Amino acid sequence: MKNISRVGMDTSKSVFQLHGVDAGDHPVLSKKLRRRQVLDFFAGLPPAQVGLEACGASHYWARELRKLGHEVALIPPQYVKPYVQRSKSDAADAEAICEAMSRPKLARTFVPVKSPEQQAAQMLAKLRGQFLGRRTQLSNSIRGFAAEFGLVAPKGLFQLDRLVERIRADETLPEMARDMFETLVRDYARVDKEIADLNAKLRELHRADELSQRLAGIPGIGPVGATLLAIKVSNAHAFKSGRDFSAWLGLTPKNHSTAGKNRLGVITRAGDEMLRATLVAGASAVLLQCRQGRIKTPWPWLEKLCRHKPHKLVAVALANKLARIAWKLMVSGETYHPRSPKEQPGLA
Repeated sequence: MKNISRVGMDTSKSVFQLHGVDAGDHPVLSKKLRRRQVLDFFAGLPPAQVGLEACGASHYWARELRKLGHEVALIPPQYVKPYVQRSKSDAADAEAICEAMSRPKLARTFVPVKSPEQQAAQMLAKLRGQFLGRRTQLSNSIRGFAAEFGLVAPKGLFQLDRLVERIRADETLPEMARDMFETLVRDYARVDKEIADLNAKLRELHRADELSQRLAGIPGIGPVGATLLAIKVSNAHAFKSGRDFSAWLGLTPKNHSTAGKNRLGVITRAGDEMLRATLVAGASAVLLQCRQGRIKTPWPWLEKLCRHKPHKLVAVALANKLARIAWKLMVSGETYHPRSPKEQPGLA
């Protein structure tokens, strides 16, 4: 037990598989533990490096193991998979984790361990996303069932109240259909109220967070986007550049190059889906206001791109730009200041 220098732990709900090696990378530990045995085992183990696949529950185990004096590394699962030999099993996964954490190149991809407060804030964001999806589902259900009886309404949630009024005023509807519509409407009202409460809590987080306040000054990043960036990006300094950050969000194109020929495809969509979607939605809002003449185009290159490229492509390009600006503000502690026309390259 004294010779163990590195331990890979494959976690699950109740069964935990360990694989340990000594300083010479020779296997010296292969053990299966029940959930209640994990902390007791590591309490009797001399300080060592412990690796786990990054997931929701791994942050709890990382905090507990750190309290016991161990050095913990959370590794993204996609970087562990190449080290799984032959068939997949708990023992093979634990061995792969132990091998992956020893690779110097992967050290910069380790996931920062989140505090309970950070996890609570992310839980708020995820719960809000779930309720937004539920509201859309209920809205579509009301519209779809109403269309079966010849009742339709224009797009938009604000048009739903008018549709409900028409449903209630239609005396030709069967009584059972009326009851079903009222059930959907009650559920929709409850979900809508929950969303309002969650939005209020999100605004409180935004007002209490200095970083979120600074990020909200970027065009296209409002209180929601700024708060999501503040709570989901634990350590902006882990990224070498703004491009690395935007690549982490999945906003950069796929690279499939060979024989010296660069071939770029669609964006990778490899990062946080909620954060990426929020940035793209914010970029789309900026483009819409620019085209309607409500605001001036923040960057000259954006105006040129709008004339030659489709709207969605430009929105993703702008979201990429917003992500890079946000990274710069996070690592520098600066506040966003738009450049004047005299400061723009190539402009008088």
